[in-house]
Amino acid sequence: MFEVYITKAAKYLPNEAVSNDEMEAYLGLINDTASKARRIILRNNKITSRYYAVDKEGKSTHSNAELTRNAILPLFDENFTPQDLEVLSCGTSTPDIFLPSHAAMVHGLLKNKSVELNSSTGVCCAGMNSLKFGFLSIRSGNSKNAICTGSEKVSTWLNAQKYNHEADNLKSLEEQPIIAFKKDFLRWMLSDGAGAFLLENKPRGPISLKIEWMEAFSYAYELETCMYAGGDKLENGEIKGWSDYSPEQWLNESVFSIKQDVKLLDEFILSKGAESMKEAMDKNNIKSEDINYFIPHVSSNFFVEGLKKGLNEKGIGMSDDKWFMNLSRVGNVGSASIYLALEELMNSGNLKKGDKILLSVPESGRFSFAYAYLTVC
Repeated sequence: MFEVYITKAAKYLPNEAVSNDEMEAYLGLINDTASKARRIILRNNKITSRYYAVDKEGKSTHSNAELTRNAILPLFDENFTPQDLEVLSCGTSTPDIFLPSHAAMVHGLLKNKSVELNSSTGVCCAGMNSLKFGFLSIRSGNSKNAICTGSEKVSTWLNAQKYNHEADNLKSLEEQPIIAFKKDFLRWMLSDGAGAFLLENKPRGPISLKIEWMEAFSYAYELETCMYAGGDKLENGEIKGWSDYSPEQWLNESVFSIKQDVKLLDEFILSKGAESMKEAMDKNNIKSEDINYFIPHVSSNFFVEGLKKGLNEKGIGMSDDKWFMNLSRVGNVGSASIYLALEELMNSGNLKKGDKILLSVPESGRFSFAYAYLTVC
């Protein structure tokens, strides 16, 4: 078994930062009406700026594949060129197209040489699954290096035009033309960007991060779907996929919109997160005192105090000085968020050799959780 190191980290955040008051200028007004939920949601999530790969006319400035390519390019230098790459592993919740895979589209933009590809789908854990593929490839000796990414291009999914037909249909039914909270909620939570790590079997440069272990958990066997797109949830909790709806229903019911069952989220995301993190730490025989930096991907600041309480109840609480988050500055970028946070810490100049870092990523899709434990060297 070979050791695996993150030797470089990079990111790409498109265009200029967008403030809270500018959001609807980019995403648009549904039914020409300002969202009544926006201010409440923003007050709870405490995000003050984020990035969109669209202009104020709602037109794309970058595709997801382009965001990812732009995050990857800074990883190359005279010591590691595009021709040296062996594995490209890309995770996203929001690929530009269904087929071909996201990794194939990114590779097409790199135009370097033949490499092994992996595309990880899902929600926020897609980025960690991408990282684990690269980690296991190098660990097993299958490859000497890999580039792993997490990226999202969600702004065009959230554009008001995607919901206006549903609002018009509600009017025709003499109902209030207000889309369900499960859809409006996420319009003020999510944003665009990409992060990338270079993994190698040897450390290099002033700072490298050795990946000691990675663990992942799923509770889909016992819990309903919570966050979803391309379908809708039935009264019995099952998901009806887009291909079982008529094209007219796709528009009238915003079938392709991203939705979240907020009640399920509140009930399980913290409890299952604390449970799985306790299991991961016990399995690998580490305690809170063995961690210098704790980087949790948290979708909203609303959950921070609850997560702290849950971890304390499991005996794995972290003191506030160990927490590292950049949610308020870059927004919730889904599968890219953990990359953006670790990139910021890795390039901050604050890390010392021997420091230990724990990454924690929850996914509300059907409640999955992923962890990684790193040593600075």
